[in-house]
Amino acid sequence: MGLEVTGRYRYPSPDPVWLERHDEPVIEPDLPIVDAHHHLWVEGGHPYLLDQLEADVTSGHRIAATVFVQAGYAVRSDGPVSLRPVGETQAVEAIRRDAVARGMTCDVAAAIIAFADLTLGDRVAEILDAHSAASPAFRGVRHSVSHDPAFPDGIVIRPAPPGLLGDAGYRDGLRALARRGLTYDAMLYHGQIRELADVARALPDLVIVLDHLGCLLGVGPYASGRDELIARWADDMAALAECPNVRVKLGGQGMIITGARWHERPTPPTSTELADAWRPLIHRTIDLFGADRCLFESNFPVDKAMTSYRVLWNAFKRLAAGASPDERTALFSGTATRTYRLKQVALAA
Repeated sequence: MGLEVTGRYRYPSPDPVWLERHDEPVIEPDLPIVDAHHHLWVEGGHPYLLDQLEADVTSGHRIAATVFVQAGYAVRSDGPVSLRPVGETQAVEAIRRDAVARGMTCDVAAAIIAFADLTLGDRVAEILDAHSAASPAFRGVRHSVSHDPAFPDGIVIRPAPPGLLGDAGYRDGLRALARRGLTYDAMLYHGQIRELADVARALPDLVIVLDHLGCLLGVGPYASGRDELIARWADDMAALAECPNVRVKLGGQGMIITGARWHERPTPPTSTELADAWRPLIHRTIDLFGADRCLFESNFPVDKAMTSYRVLWNAFKRLAAGASPDERTALFSGTATRTYRLKQVALAA
């Protein structure tokens, strides 16, 4: 079935049988990696919890640690609405402890990026305290502002109100993060990058991490005129790069809303094909921000609909082939470690 031009899209579920149709040896298996962005959930009856994550992070690459990002898993069904998302942090903390009990070498959810309603302004402090109490790995907040006028009903996630990044209450919530040294993961679409640059300039003490290269849409009206769209995206990213408090996650290009259609092929893509497809955006981002402000992410299990974990990280390693040793360390582990205040010992050789 083809994609609908309007309305809410759905991510295809990973198909393990299809994914097994292509495999390849791991490139540089000893390179330490921090997976800077993944989820844990049960979506459409398909779990991606510790068993599934463990299978991926032990599939050949040296995954030293991971960063969990909120996805609405295990949110409480009762109690004050504003505190219900703390249930997700509690559940992920339990998974962290289970991973330790299993003796996993990967520091699972070494950082937890939770949800808190930033429109509460200064009142968000109570929620931040609750997340901190729920897990010592709590490092920041993601409250999506994703909105595009071409999709009034949303694309995959429900749309945020327009202009939320400029809302006074929301900015007060961001200031509360900055005061506590917490990061802000920014989930938005490409048309909102300039709005994020305004926030970054207004709040220079806030560490901002832009998810998924700014989520350049590739569906609906954005499925055509790609060269012009990329040129506009690059101009907006250049403006954002002027803000030293912004980092960028390199990944998320397996999301169906970016125009990814690999899952419709008889066989999955090779790491060379993925690297070739993603090179223009990823190399341009690294050129603009520098390796010390860029960090690779799997965005699993969302991107798992398009490729396996092993092939995905091979693609990233191919994309970083021309980088210096220091730049490669930054891209694969160093930037994530500094940004999310991870334990350095996790990356010891």
